[in-house]
Amino acid sequence: MTATASIVVPTRARPDYLEVALASIAPQAAAAGAEVIVADDGALPEARDVAERHGARYVAHETPRGPNAARNTGIDAARSDVIVLVDDDVYAPGSWLAALLQATDANPEYEAFGGPIRVRLEGAAMRTCGREGPPITFLDLGPEDRDAELVWSANMAVRRSALERVGPFDADLEIYGDEEEWQRRLRAAGGRIRYVAAAGLDHRRAGRDARLPALARAGYHRGRSSRRFDIRKGTAPPLPAELRVLAGCAWHTVRRRCANGIVMGAVAAGRVREAMRG
Repeated sequence: MTATASIVVPTRARPDYLEVALASIAPQAAAAGAEVIVADDGALPEARDVAERHGARYVAHETPRGPNAARNTGIDAARSDVIVLVDDDVYAPGSWLAALLQATDANPEYEAFGGPIRVRLEGAAMRTCGREGPPITFLDLGPEDRDAELVWSANMAVRRSALERVGPFDADLEIYGDEEEWQRRLRAAGGRIRYVAAAGLDHRRAGRDARLPALARAGYHRGRSSRRFDIRKGTAPPLPAELRVLAGCAWHTVRRRCANGIVMGAVAAGRVREAMRG
């Protein structure tokens, strides 16, 4: 029997996060007649155990090939015409999947969908000024459904017909710009993207990952990746502009006593590093 949807969860060496994600997703999938597929980018035995415990199908790469390659492998294994992509570090409340699938049914003219992504830092307190967004991926386009230019793969659904029309995700891309590149191809081909306000989920960081040093390290690598993606698009600013942003982050941190300024500064430092390499 064809599933109502195929929920693809790419993962790599994070079984504890995957455990929380599947515990929140699997009951919703069972209620909706959807399948869950864990696409393991590295064939970790613990990830297989987590997947099997929650009734998910398990596919794996023996050696890591990147997030888009894992998404493509999961999509290839899927049996549904609606593919739901989530990251392995999310928690999906009980109404999430029903809201997302209702939107795909009610809006046949759209080929990609995404919902709010709320940041949840567990076990750590970080003083922020509230003037900037959270230190990890989030999305909030408001309380009403609307057309969107981009949504993020932590909470995203696509139609198989769109993948067949514009091609799979680019497996050569790293973790920044990976899903954006595909959506830009979709829009260039006339596809439309819908933001579904009721289909929100939480993007988690727990334990040491939620603390400032880990967030800053991740921000630095994100900055380097984002600069490389901007170079690919032909939109990378010159080095002096990147240095001004870095100086502004330092001022923000001191002036506002905002820990998020440190993360933003790490992102900016990563971009400067790539600009200097160029």
